[in-house]
Amino acid sequence: MAPPAPSGPSAPPAPRRRRRWPRWVALGTAVLVLSAAGVGWWLYERLDRNITTDTRTARQLERHAAERPVAVVRDARNILLIGSDTRGGAGNGKYGRDSGTQRSDTTILLHLAADRRSATAVSVPRDLMVDIPACESADGASHAARFAQFNWAFETGGAACTIRTVEKLTGIRVDHHMIVDFRGFTRMVDAVGGVELCLKEPVDDAEAHLRLPAGRQTLDGEDALGYVRARYSIGDGSDTARIGRQQEFLGALVKKVSGNGVLLNPRRLYPVLDAATSSLTTDPGLGSLRKLYGLVSEVREIPEDRFRFLTVPRRPYTQDANRDELVRPDADRLFRQLRLDEPVPAPETAATRVDDTAGNRTPSHVGTRAMDTKCG
Repeated sequence: MAPPAPSGPSAPPAPRRRRRWPRWVALGTAVLVLSAAGVGWWLYERLDRNITTDTRTARQLERHAAERPVAVVRDARNILLIGSDTRGGAGNGKYGRDSGTQRSDTTILLHLAADRRSATAVSVPRDLMVDIPACESADGASHAARFAQFNWAFETGGAACTIRTVEKLTGIRVDHHMIVDFRGFTRMVDAVGGVELCLKEPVDDAEAHLRLPAGRQTLDGEDALGYVRARYSIGDGSDTARIGRQQEFLGALVKKVSGNGVLLNPRRLYPVLDAATSSLTTDPGLGSLRKLYGLVSEVREIPEDRFRFLTVPRRPYTQDANRDELVRPDADRLFRQLRLDEPVPAPETAATRVDDTAGNRTPSHVGTRAMDTKCG
């Protein structure tokens, strides 16, 4: 018989067994980590595939490379933002009959300074009379050069014709472009939970399908679209006043998207990104989520008080009061400042127009506006 095990103070301590996690726990943890990474990658790939890359415009611009202006300041960037009024495509038919054409309902030239410490967004009125170069439409039809209202360039020759028209007008090299349609705008506004604003007067516009009371309220996507497109029922009925409202609303939208409640909340951020990318068409230089993120990161670093919204200096066209023409030399001065990456004065003095009735010179961005970003 084996002797009994020693006990008492002289007995050696029993060996401690190392605690081991069951293999299924380790395996489950690994699966969760890989699954999370897989879902993240799948979401990234989905957003990346949402973006439509406009290679056709790149090819067209290449054919006209010799006539395009040369970039003057290295690292400065000029991006043309185009809001398309197309009725074609899913979700856009409700905004009117699809005639098979589209025009640029809103066009903004965004200039990012080379040091990325300032930015200037310049709206080009759709009714501005300009020289449109000879262009080719999507179906291959050729259109002769003509003097016409600005938004005809997009209708006849798409983004390439619009870019060449802007470059001819300003002498500024356009580095990139983005196109957003009606549906994309409404989805983005809805994704951030609407945009709050204050209406100084009620709005009743049958053409824009919009009826709003005065005062503080939050507009959803459909009402927001009707609001930024409404013209004759708000203020003085001018396109310049409407551009001012568009600029203010876009500023309010960007501010809400930039807030921590959206950017730091994946559940709120993803719908915004999905809405933005699924309705976005860009040139190859911005045609991926990574490239767009790089651009957005640069813009976010610009101080809010160094971000300017302007409208090109304009006045009623002498031969048709329903159209616009540039005010010179004011417009040439603004274009030169952007071209050379020089500081642009405050909006109150940067761009001017001639008042429709009194002939007095007043800031072009000023109009009778119904909107303010806050009440009281």
